[in-house]
Amino acid sequence: MHAQDPFLAKLGDARLAAKKLANATTTQKDAALEAIAAAIEQGVDEIVAANAQDLERGRESGLGEGLLDRLKLDEARLRGLAGAVREVVALPDPVGQVVRGSTLANGIAISQVRVPFGVIGAIYEARPNVTVDIAALALKSGNGAVLRGGTAAERTNAVLVALIQRAVGSAGLDGEAIQTVDEFGREGASRLMRARGYVDVLIPRGSAGLISTVVQESTVPVIETGSGIVHVFVDASADEETAVEIVKNSKTHRPSVCNAAETLLVHRDAADRLLPRLASELVGEGVLLSGDEAARALAGEISAAGEETWSTEHLALEMGVRVVDSLDEALEHIERYSTRHTEAIVTRDYANAERFLAEVDSAAVMVNASTRFTDGGEFGFGAEVGISTQKLHARGPMGLQELTSTKWLVRGSGQIR
Repeated sequence: MHAQDPFLAKLGDARLAAKKLANATTTQKDAALEAIAAAIEQGVDEIVAANAQDLERGRESGLGEGLLDRLKLDEARLRGLAGAVREVVALPDPVGQVVRGSTLANGIAISQVRVPFGVIGAIYEARPNVTVDIAALALKSGNGAVLRGGTAAERTNAVLVALIQRAVGSAGLDGEAIQTVDEFGREGASRLMRARGYVDVLIPRGSAGLISTVVQESTVPVIETGSGIVHVFVDASADEETAVEIVKNSKTHRPSVCNAAETLLVHRDAADRLLPRLASELVGEGVLLSGDEAARALAGEISAAGEETWSTEHLALEMGVRVVDSLDEALEHIERYSTRHTEAIVTRDYANAERFLAEVDSAAVMVNASTRFTDGGEFGFGAEVGISTQKLHARGPMGLQELTSTKWLVRGSGQIR
């Protein structure tokens, strides 16, 4: 059947390679990762040339600036990717780690250990960096990976996967563990969602529409990575300089990514003191602000907000601004509009900080820190497969441990029940 069906042949090859990879030593996997990092550095010109073609096609097809920014790979970003792969080398190998164990009264020894999933599928859009991140994390955690990186980045991803496969093979492991199904187009994505028995878990990364489609249509178990309608709440006691720097960084550092802030909530008791400057600083960075009546009365740079202001992940230099009467009102707004990704409070009130941490139901909740820190690299994971906004198995940035399951090892000496 595989010989007659190129798509299933690729998935079958990934599955066979993953079985071998599951038994590879840490030294072997780390050597493969080092080879990948070196291949990226040596292949900068080839990768950038392919990426330039994707960028040109993206502009011609009307791809938005946010997606074009995600799509772009230049020399600096590629060297950063190579560095991220080397950070994964330095991380502990999760495979075989003992989670817990005990010896029963009858003498049977039981232990729960981490094991690879097997084959991880990933569907994502215009993010060729994800190709490298997932490949690196999959290899280190003993998994194969089947990647659908989208038409927008097809040329870039083809070059990256070819480099990765050769690098893994040069280290003595099976490069077929990493596969791309981009050549099969949208049908490839649809078939990947139905590849139960070939793919053990599927991880979507991209727009809310893409994620929703995968969650609803997939017969393969899905780890949902959500969109980021991210809030920063400036409390009544907030320090002015701290608030300005955190809000600016959260919104403008890289507006096209899911941990960038989309809504600014300001306590009424701080609004007179802080909102005019906050608005001025944001507008100075090119941010288009939309706000409620109270916000507009305090800052002329703010246009009228509609319901869509609070329910949109802009992924651009746009932001909603609302004045709230209390911490309770801020929490109510976040509860209503949050996508459960990341929320932050800027405050000098310890009780309010602790209440915010306790009551906000998101994957990452921050006090006096930029929302841009919700990131696998920043959390010390080396890289990330995505940021899970669900509650089962994994939540927040997903690194090596999140790409493993567990099994129980039971060692007896003839005991019967």
